[in-house]
Amino acid sequence: MKLLPIKCNQCKKIVYRNQGRVNEGKKFGWNIYCSLKCISKAKNKQQLFTCENPQCSKPFKRLLSATHKSRKLYCSQSCAASVNNKMYPKRYAVRKKCEYCNKEFISREKYCSRPCANKGQTISKEVILEEIKKFYLINQRIPLKREFSHTKSARVRFGSWNKAIKVAGFKPNPVMFARKHTAVDGHICDSLAEKIIDDWFYKRNIPHKRSIPYPSSLGLHVDFRVGDYWIEFFGLHGQHKRYDELRKEKLKLIKEYDLKFIEIYPKDLFPTNKLDQVLNTLGPVR
Repeated sequence: MKLLPIKCNQCKKIVYRNQGRVNEGKKFGWNIYCSLKCISKAKNKQQLFTCENPQCSKPFKRLLSATHKSRKLYCSQSCAASVNNKMYPKRYAVRKKCEYCNKEFISREKYCSRPCANKGQTISKEVILEEIKKFYLINQRIPLKREFSHTKSARVRFGSWNKAIKVAGFKPNPVMFARKHTAVDGHICDSLAEKIIDDWFYKRNIPHKRSIPYPSSLGLHVDFRVGDYWIEFFGLHGQHKRYDELRKEKLKLIKEYDLKFIEIYPKDLFPTNKLDQVLNTLGPVR
């Protein structure tokens, strides 16, 4: 069998292969190599780089695909660490004193342990009663649960929110809409929230009417009427299915008769009274 001389595709060394193999290689575009070592070198796609650690500068090989996300290339993790540690010095933790036991500790927390946190964050009965009485002196009424910042502590210390109110020397608020409230101007309101709104009108000398019927035969009434404005307080929105159905009926009437409409929700009253912002469109009526 006739052997033909041919160059190794990697090291260019002359090797001999039979004519059939040479012809087959040309037909399929195969490369000819002299040894397994040359085959391995040909398949190695790594490129040569220089370590960017100034104290190393060692040449090393790495696949190009492994360098795309790297701004700087290092030959090893130790070289990368030595450079990065100089660029980004380690921050030393600040020692703090526990706000309950004054013990020194290292942490971002205020307390050194869970027991200290529980004891340090405990709201006493005296603090709860003092805040309830303070609220009453300012607002001339007891706070609602959503207005009070320590409702959970009040339940734990006294057994329930209403018991805390009683111990403070006041009568608990009834269930919403269970008892009528009388506004300063004598209007009868269905809830404490409606009384707050009515008193807001009275304090600013804004003429207003209560429970005015909508222009329809459905028997629905609006909470307040101020000039051309129809004002509703949706206190139970999202809590009762029937209440939400009536709300939708009222909104349909508002749209059908193109009425000027303002809607008020509990979040507009509690824990912060935002009526000045919600009812700012009533300026021309005053």
